Amino acid sequence: MCNRLVIVCAILFSVASCKSSGPKKNLNPSWAILPFTKVDSVNPILLPDTTGIFTDPLLHRSVAWEAKDVFNPAAVVMNNKVYLLYRAEDTIVANPSTSRIGLAVSEDGMHFTSLNDPVFFPGNDTMEKYEWEGGCEDPRIVQREDGLFLMTYTAFDGKIARLCLAVSKDLKNWDKQGLIFGQFKKGKYRDLWSKSGAILVCKKGDQLIACKIHGKYWMYWGDSDIFLASSDDGIHWEPTEENDRLKKIFSPRKGYFDSRLVEPGPLALYTDTGIVLIYNSMNHDHLGDPELEPGTYAVGQILLDKNDPSKVLDRMDHYFIKPERDYEINGQVNRVCFAEGMAPFHGKWFLYYGTADSKIAVAVAPIR
Repeated sequence: MCNRLVIVCAILFSVASCKSSGPKKNLNPSWAILPFTKVDSVNPILLPDTTGIFTDPLLHRSVAWEAKDVFNPAAVVMNNKVYLLYRAEDTIVANPSTSRIGLAVSEDGMHFTSLNDPVFFPGNDTMEKYEWEGGCEDPRIVQREDGLFLMTYTAFDGKIARLCLAVSKDLKNWDKQGLIFGQFKKGKYRDLWSKSGAILVCKKGDQLIACKIHGKYWMYWGDSDIFLASSDDGIHWEPTEENDRLKKIFSPRKGYFDSRLVEPGPLALYTDTGIVLIYNSMNHDHLGDPELEPGTYAVGQILLDKNDPSKVLDRMDHYFIKPERDYEINGQVNRVCFAEGMAPFHGKWFLYYGTADSKIAVAVAPIR
């Protein structure tokens, strides 16, 4: 009887060990940007604001443009200050909430002051049919070597999300460049659902500068699988194809935190080890990480070859940021941490992320 009990206990212990460890082995690889610590003393750093009133050029009326939610910020350092370009939604009852992009500035990277008016929004221009009335969503920003700011964003007409590009010299005045893939092969991908363009950068002091591999700029994009694109000037882009179809760079994984979708985060960083891409993900309802609530958005990292941006070298098996605080768990969309902005500032990485599609928070990590 005792021998049988010992054998049964051993089997149960073995099964429990397998379940607890699961497939997760690569938790904190040396190449990853870690550890990030949420700054609870200041979070959330940006909240919805009903006092900002903007005269909308399409509605011809005053709008509380950031009264409903603020989230998903891009970040850049300029003149020793951190600037956030963030998505904001209004509360107009007669229409779906329209997204516009606001600008906030901080001297310490944690306490921000927003401009009264949005700096980027749908208007009477050639992009109106793509941007109205869903709006302009989810910016990501880098700077070219000549100082020009490149902002990728999503235009949403209420039916299709399309990846777009705009440029600026001062972060306030923007020139829309249109659909990123609008001219490729006579508009082959013009009406493809496409989002989230994270351009490859190199760190130069407190600046992140768009850099080239083999004479071209590179961008990771997509919000189900991750794809790749290249450009000679950072403005005109061509998606990477294989057998006349979009080439998948990496995809969701069954049993992991990123089992339902993967989507580029703030940027792709060129390092000595390879290209580090921080990416957002969603856990599948049934086929995901059983230790993570279904539908949870968490943040991971992946390493790609610095000589071949399409080649995956390594991938974290565990998220490094997940929803834990009340403002990350409850909101317009529950259980969301969605990273879109990162900047080197005062010796640390400042990672800015949307929480529950409602507010904005920050986490910091040492620069090694």
